[in-house]
Amino acid sequence: MEEHGDRLAAVRAEIAARRLPPVESFSPAHCGEIDIRIARDGRWYYRGSVIDRPELVRLFASVLRREGTDHFLVTPVEKLRITVDDCPYLAVELERVGAGEAQTLVLRLQTDERLIVDRDHAIEVGADERTAAPAPSVHVRDGLVARIARPVFYELVDLAVPAVGDAGLLGVWSAGTFFPLGRMEEGD
Repeated sequence: MEEHGDRLAAVRAEIAARRLPPVESFSPAHCGEIDIRIARDGRWYYRGSVIDRPELVRLFASVLRREGTDHFLVTPVEKLRITVDDCPYLAVELERVGAGEAQTLVLRLQTDERLIVDRDHAIEVGADERTAAPAPSVHVRDGLVARIARPVFYELVDLAVPAVGDAGLLGVWSAGTFFPLGRMEEGD
């Protein structure tokens, strides 16, 4: 059990050490748009070309802000609208610390940012408007959301347990909170 606590403490220290610019306090005038697009698969593009420098993607991601349905790159002096096809982040890796109701789930985003699934970083499962397939996501911060990649969602489903008092509802525990993933269909 001690190793779980040590691992979780290390993850929390890593998260705390990451300093993000206070974009919520920046209030520059809207300067226009920039031809940056975040694709459904989490890749960032500039003028149609993939931005293949992870450091640059991390820098842009650190100054990302959502207002309504629009996404902006914001600095103290500029505010530029960008295009986001689905969600600006993609959860690409899952780590489980502990087990059962005492477990804590840690997600890694395509930007290498980690977050602990908890009440502030809640998992939600909606339906894809185009296909009606499950569309799982997790709250990152300030209205910004990460789509949970299909392989990661399958890992979550493998960890799913019935909800207390509703055996048809399946979900996962993390940081003392139960997150519903969906209902079992008849015959499952």
